[in-house]
Amino acid sequence: MNLQEVTELIQSVRGNLAKVIVGKEQGVDLLLTALLAGGHVLLEDVPGTGKTLLAKVLARSLDCSFKRIQFTPDLLPSDLSGINFYNQKTGEFQFRPGPVFANILLADEINRATPRTQSSLLECMEERQITIDGVTHELEAPFLVIATQNPIDNQGTFPLPEAQLDRFLMRITTGYPSSAEGIHILQRFRQNNPFEQTLAVVNGQDVLSAQQFTSTVKVSDDLLTYIIQITEATRKSPAVKLGASPRASGALLRSAQGYALIRGRDYVTPDDIKTVAVPVLAHRLLLNHGLKSREGQAAELVEQVLHQVEVPTEAASFTRSGRVD
Repeated sequence: MNLQEVTELIQSVRGNLAKVIVGKEQGVDLLLTALLAGGHVLLEDVPGTGKTLLAKVLARSLDCSFKRIQFTPDLLPSDLSGINFYNQKTGEFQFRPGPVFANILLADEINRATPRTQSSLLECMEERQITIDGVTHELEAPFLVIATQNPIDNQGTFPLPEAQLDRFLMRITTGYPSSAEGIHILQRFRQNNPFEQTLAVVNGQDVLSAQQFTSTVKVSDDLLTYIIQITEATRKSPAVKLGASPRASGALLRSAQGYALIRGRDYVTPDDIKTVAVPVLAHRLLLNHGLKSREGQAAELVEQVLHQVEVPTEAASFTRSGRVD
């Protein structure tokens, strides 16, 4: 797959999403960036802003196997992974796979499940496999977890631990629509639901090819240094108890490569890194007073870091080869 083919794939999926989703252009671009980068997404927003619908439209657009599971306090790890049950007819144990055996898993209201159930996703998200009763099962690629949570309602919820948050490539918020977008939503949905007419525009193999191409997007050595300087700055901040990890540096690199493709380029610029920095880093930071990014303070800290860290001086002369002239 080449740059033109990846660009056409992005435009096809984006166009399909636009038939159902009104506005949210930046959120859609970040979601597609995570898809290209092969990372998982945490959609965090107030109720009724289209988090679940956005995930469902993306899944249908990709012609991949899709499972949705509603997380509740009584949900067990085996409800996600599957179980070995005894078949009396055959006299043998048989494996019945759970919803994690899908290309795209929508974990709706993930913070309503207990930490034990939440942690059952760790192996799936990091290693694309799951171990059940000592047997390891590979998950079919592509594998994408899209989790949603409500940052306002804390009653009956269990905050995601830092180890779980670190497995999400991005945390995306879109907020309320504008007045004009609100009117457009009413007009679009007043007679029928356009989601029901949504058809697939690409397949799983197309996605895998695009992800492989993403890893070839050029990044200069100056920008690699810039990424490291940003993540190290979060660790040195006196307001931060737990800064961005080396995994976060890799996530920032992959996300910048994916966002460059969203912009139609096969090379990364400093603006790509700046655009994805908050969605990639903010949810990974633990501040000294215990507040996480849902209060917005971690996002503000990342913005401060971006202003403090010097951008490579010759960034304006980046060429399509990824080198500095």
